[in-house]
Amino acid sequence: MRIVLSLLLLPPLGAAFGQQIKSDAEIGAQWGFTQPAPIDFNDHEGYVSIYNGKDLKDWDGNPKFWRAEEGSIVGESTPENPSGNNYIVYRGMKAKDFTLKFEIKVAGTGGSGMQYRSKSGLPWLASISPEVTKNVGPVNLNWMLTGPQADFWPSEPWTGQFYSENTPMRILAWRGQVVEGFSDKRKRLMGTIASSETLANLVKNNDWNQYTVIARGGMFLHIVNGQLMSVMIDDDKKSSNNEAGYFGIEIEAITKVSVRNIWVKKLN
Repeated sequence: MRIVLSLLLLPPLGAAFGQQIKSDAEIGAQWGFTQPAPIDFNDHEGYVSIYNGKDLKDWDGNPKFWRAEEGSIVGESTPENPSGNNYIVYRGMKAKDFTLKFEIKVAGTGGSGMQYRSKSGLPWLASISPEVTKNVGPVNLNWMLTGPQADFWPSEPWTGQFYSENTPMRILAWRGQVVEGFSDKRKRLMGTIASSETLANLVKNNDWNQYTVIARGGMFLHIVNGQLMSVMIDDDKKSSNNEAGYFGIEIEAITKVSVRNIWVKKLN
C-alpha cells in the first residue's frame, strides 16, 4: 500500500524533469501540420446579405405578425393576436448548397427556426386552431413553408435539431445527434456530439445567438454559438430535403423572434 501511495504522489515525468507539456497544436506543428483559422462568425467573404436592416424588401409574410424593427426582422404572436405556425419567406433567392449565418433571439412560450431549401404553396398537413383561423382567416399557403428547418426554441430541447417542416419526417436529427436517413423510410443514429443537456447550456434565452447552417448535398450541419448541435445526412436523392428552395423564418405559438445579420454564401 505504501508503494502504491508513493507512486500516486509522484509528479508527472515531464514536470519532474522540468519539461513543458506541449499542446496538440504544438506537437502537430513539429510535423508541419497547421490548424484551421479560428471561428469568425463575422467573416462574410463570399457571402451576400439577404436582409438590409431597414425594411422587409424581398421578404414576404403576413404584416399582422412580421415587421422590421431596430435592424431586425421581428415576428410576434400574442394571445390577442395568435399566429399559429407562421412564416416570412425570402423571395430574392433559392439555394441548395450554401453556408448561412444569422443572429436570432427568441422569447415566449413558443418557438422559431430558420427554414431553408423550402417550398411555399404546398398543402398544410397540421390542423389549425379555431382561434388562429378566427384571427387570420383561411390559411394563405403562399406564406406557409415546407422543408428543412434549423430549430430554435427558448428553454426547450429542440434548439439546434434538424426538423422537416410540414412533412411526415418531422424530427430527423435531435440535438446532439449525427443521423443518417433515407427520407421517410428509416433513420439511424450514427454517433453523438454531446448530451442534449450539455449543449443546452450554450443556448442563450431571450438573448442573441449566432447560428450557422451548412448544407452540402445531403449533409446538413447546425451550429449554435460556435458549437455543433446536430448533423443530418439524407441519402435519398428524391427527398424533399435535397432540393433547392427558399429561406424563411418561423414563429409558432406565443412567441417573439428577432433575426438580424443574415448572410448567405451560395454555392448552387
